[in-house]
Order: sequence, then structure tokens, then C-alpha cells
Amino acid sequence: MYSYNNSIKVTEFIVTGLDTTERPLVVGVIMLLIFVISVVANIVNILVIISDKKLHKPMYLLICNLAVVDILYTSSSSPTMITVLVAGVKTISYVPCLIQMFAFHLGSVMEMLVLAVMGFDRLLAVGCPFQYQSYLTNARTIVLTYILWMVGCGFVAVLPATVIPLPHCSTALKYAFCSYASLIRTTCVDPNYYFNLVAIITFFLLFFTFNFICLSYVGIILFVKLSSNIDKKKMGSTCFSHLIVVTCYYCPVFILSLLTRIGVVLTLEARNGLVIGSILGPSLVNPFVYCLRTNEIKNKIISLFKNVEAS
Repeated sequence: MYSYNNSIKVTEFIVTGLDTTERPLVVGVIMLLIFVISVVANIVNILVIISDKKLHKPMYLLICNLAVVDILYTSSSSPTMITVLVAGVKTISYVPCLIQMFAFHLGSVMEMLVLAVMGFDRLLAVGCPFQYQSYLTNARTIVLTYILWMVGCGFVAVLPATVIPLPHCSTALKYAFCSYASLIRTTCVDPNYYFNLVAIITFFLLFFTFNFICLSYVGIILFVKLSSNIDKKKMGSTCFSHLIVVTCYYCPVFILSLLTRIGVVLTLEARNGLVIGSILGPSLVNPFVYCLRTNEIKNKIISLFKNVEAS
């Protein structure tokens, strides 16, 4: 039974989801290093693209937007987990907790939307190489990016809108940070309705974005079959980076969703591991993938280091 009579006024929450972590200091330091490296790498990519006018093209603007999303995604939750593990500070105030929840889920939604658009961008580049710049201009890319952020905020706005009016019966967050699921479990209501609501939204976003990416690559494969061997290598190179990024994001998300849907009961440690991997993994891999596999960005960074050494 869920009773509103037991509700309490909450000013702060206590993060208890990491209490059973073995060697919390070691885990926290490793997470801190990965977090710092991923944020710095994404910032470098952004600065390189902004500073070089030759990189002011749709593909690089999309890479820049992905870097912004990665910073938001990892910065929304990682500092809280690192603080709990390294410093032992487990409390977080009510309003910052809500902001963290919104930022984290916005980052997750935006990651899907941006990867879907980048898949379409690769389809245009491969299928219409001569008309590509006329179809997808910088102005249209910026407008599209703005629309994506508005759509992402629209989806995620459902979460605070449903959780804020609910009374709370507990201050203990059972997971590693302020996610929607952890906040709902502190309320005095039956969580199943709210979990089902989020499951429907998540399924729609995952189904739409992943299938959109798959259809884009079906089109790319069809164009590749009609191309020469030299063009095939160029097309493969331009798409391989995106495939790595897509795999890094969707694999842990699908594993977690699949295990949950088929009724597999994960331990708290296993669930935290998958969640942390899905947060830090893409944010760490993405900037290095595009840095190392995109010659223009790689050459710009190398030239910057040479200038620093020369000075």
C-alpha cells in the first residue's frame, strides 16, 4: 500500500546506490580520470572546429554538437557519483537533484537524436556527394540542431512535470545519482505507472532513432554497391567513425533495456556498472574517434601542438 499520510517535506536526498561498491576510492578516482579526459577531449574538438573556418561545414558542426551533448551527458551525473565515491559526500539538495535529473535525461535523448541526424548526414554525403552542400548548408544544420534541442527538451519535460507534484515518503536515492527512476522510488505512489510511461517514451525514441540509423545505412550500402572500389573505401572511412559511436552508445542501452524487459533481476552493482558504462563510454570514445579518424581535425590538432612546441 502507498499512503500519502506518510509524506515528508524533502530538502535534500541521500545517495545510497553506491554504498555496496567495493574499493569506492579506486573506482571514484578511475571515474574522475575518465571524466576529466572525456570533457577535455570534447572541449578540444569544439575549440578546434570553432577556431578553424575550414571546418565550418555541416559534418563538423554536427560533430561539435555531439561534443556538447557528450559534455552535458557525462557532466550531469558523473560529478555526483565521483563525490560520493571519493569524498563520501552523499547528500544532494532537492532543486539541484531535479536539475541533474533533467540534464541527464536530456543528454541521453539528445545523444540518440544527434546520432540519428548524423546517420542521415552520412547518407546524404554518400548518396548525393555533388548536391550535398546545397542540400545541407550550415544555416540548415544550425536550424536543425536548434529543432533537435527543442524536441529533446519537449520529451524530457515530461519527467519533472510528473515527479514534482508527487509527495515524498523517503529521502534515500536507491541508485547512483538523481535519475527519474530513483526519484520516483522516493515518492509515496505506486511507481509502475510512471515507469511504464517512461518505458513507452524510451521505446519510441530508441525504436525511431535506431531504425532511422539502420535505414540510413541500408541506403548507404545500396549506394556503395554501385560505386567503384576507390569510392567504396572513401565511403567506408567516412561512415566507420559514426558506426563506432553508434555502437558505443546503443550497446549498453540495449543490454540494460533487454535484461530489464525479459525479467532478469540485476544486482545493484551490475546495474550501476551498465549505467556508468553507458554514460562515460560514449563521452570518452566519441571525441577520440572523430579526432583520430577525421583527417581535418587530426591535422589541425597536430599543427596546434607543433606551434606550441615551436613557441
